[in-house]
Amino acid sequence: MGDPKKPRAKFNPPRNPWRSDQLSQELYLLGTYGLRNKRELWRAQTYLSNIRKQARQLLAAASDIRGREEPKLLTHLERQGLIQNSSPSLDDVLSLTIENVLERRLQTLVWRRGLARSPYQARQFVSHGHVSLNERRVTIPSYLVSPNEETTLKFVEGSNLAKLQIAPTAAPSETPGETTASEPVPEAPGQAGVPTIEETKS
Repeated sequence: MGDPKKPRAKFNPPRNPWRSDQLSQELYLLGTYGLRNKRELWRAQTYLSNIRKQARQLLAAASDIRGREEPKLLTHLERQGLIQNSSPSLDDVLSLTIENVLERRLQTLVWRRGLARSPYQARQFVSHGHVSLNERRVTIPSYLVSPNEETTLKFVEGSNLAKLQIAPTAAPSETPGETTASEPVPEAPGQAGVPTIEETKS
């Protein structure tokens, strides 16, 4: 059973953590999506691995079991926004990548929608309670946002950030060296009872 005060890990570390190509890929993903550490990346990879495992088991299952369980899995992934195909199949599940999962994180969507200038600033906004979904404050950067919830993504009413006009972030494919005229980057103002980024880690 284990000690209830020490919950079991929610991720499986890589079998060969010191491979140069794997280290380069992990470093790229951490920088691109503003992840705090590799444990966040490993949790997303474990979540994707479990989904792919279910798809492989359904491919080898009997026809009656597959006919009953396959629609449940595909419907769940459609609601999560991981599959956006009109006629999804298990092949679409097996073709999912880690980027598909990281793109559905609340931190990433705040950045992609132009509410923050960088994924790191987006993480600060979420952790400090400036972002809401369905009129509810969400402070978990790794929260997976469904397409229905994505339409309600905004700053919390009463937040000082809602009163500031933040220019849209530059597209990731922007040519290096190009600059666009924009207003100075606003700092995240502290809320009552909410410490600033210098006082606590995001």
